Amino acid sequence: MTNTQTTFDIIIFGASSFVGQILTRYMLKQFPKNADLTWAIAGRSESKLTQLKQSLGEQGEHIQVLIADASDEDKLRALCESTKVVVSTVGPYALYGEPLVKACVTTGTDYCDLTGEVQWIAKMLERYQDIAKITGARIVNCCGFDSIPSDLGVYFLQQQAKQQFGENCSSIKMRVKAMKGAASGGTVASMTNIFKEVATDPGLRKVLANPYAICPADHGNKVRQDSMNCPQYDPDFNSWAAPFVMAVINTRIVHRSNCLIEDGYSEHFSYNEAMLTGKGFMGGGMAAGVSAGLGTFALAAAIAPSRWAMEKFILPKPGEGPNEEAQHKGFYDLRFYGKTDSGDEIRCKVTGDQDPGYGSTAKMLGQAVACLVQDIPKDKVSGGFWTPASVFGGALITRLIENAGLTFEVIE
Repeated sequence: MTNTQTTFDIIIFGASSFVGQILTRYMLKQFPKNADLTWAIAGRSESKLTQLKQSLGEQGEHIQVLIADASDEDKLRALCESTKVVVSTVGPYALYGEPLVKACVTTGTDYCDLTGEVQWIAKMLERYQDIAKITGARIVNCCGFDSIPSDLGVYFLQQQAKQQFGENCSSIKMRVKAMKGAASGGTVASMTNIFKEVATDPGLRKVLANPYAICPADHGNKVRQDSMNCPQYDPDFNSWAAPFVMAVINTRIVHRSNCLIEDGYSEHFSYNEAMLTGKGFMGGGMAAGVSAGLGTFALAAAIAPSRWAMEKFILPKPGEGPNEEAQHKGFYDLRFYGKTDSGDEIRCKVTGDQDPGYGSTAKMLGQAVACLVQDIPKDKVSGGFWTPASVFGGALITRLIENAGLTFEVIE
């Protein structure tokens, strides 16, 4: 049953987490007390939430604090019944995320998150997609750096291609031209947890390797996708390219968008992502180095003793991450190259003005959840599991340009 009587427009669940705190401060700037959008903060630790509220000063005195544990289904249901949308920053989602999704789906409450865990999204789709369609809950995963710049970058390029050529591109590449940012403990915990899951359930390897893992069963696309999991020279960018760690989730989201967007992009759509490392011997060497580094990390994370040692002595702990100065010094520049069946070519770029995983992610997530409340009425987009491009489209691109430090441009 869809929510009709609510106290808030948005509840930030996990507000005392690393990203949750950044998001809370961003929301306070964007939507202060007198704004036409009401919101509250929530989580399991009253002391941490109160400390966060006090750190906001007089501006934050009006913010309500709500207490609910990620595993307490009754309290989560009550939380959902009091709001239009819940935005969750509590990961790893494979460990802590399902009860909240279940509560949102059951009560018809909309939901956004930051997950990059393909295997978890696939499981949630299997368990709750049909119910969400009935109750009207719109579930939107991956509303941070994974995967808004990729998903909306492809959407933007396709819109430009249709305007210029009268047809979509059937193949698109995304290449990371430049990026500066650091990983937080929460992100690392999510990545290492995937390796733990695979160790106990080898069948997950097939899910993680399948580019169409979260597409509807009748998607029909039989194109063999290039995973870009080894160094390659890319003539379209005149540069060597190395594997990009976020491609595993981003490509899956883009392929699901192709299935969900009205008329889609193409029935034989191909898409891949990689990092540009430069020309010549130096570029090739750097591509090989990045590839070897990722392979070493994956191997170490797959073996229990070495994984334990990395978590204990090397990797950042949950709750740790780049400081505010580092977030502001971060940035990213993503380049997209598309080609139509007729041979027409188009290039676009998407840039962000802060650390991709945290400063910029918090702004993207804040605008995504506000967009869902204010711009996407229930009668326009029905219940179910959506991707950023398929539910928000151009409305979120406008918000990100105006309020979140992103740019979307055609490169002539």
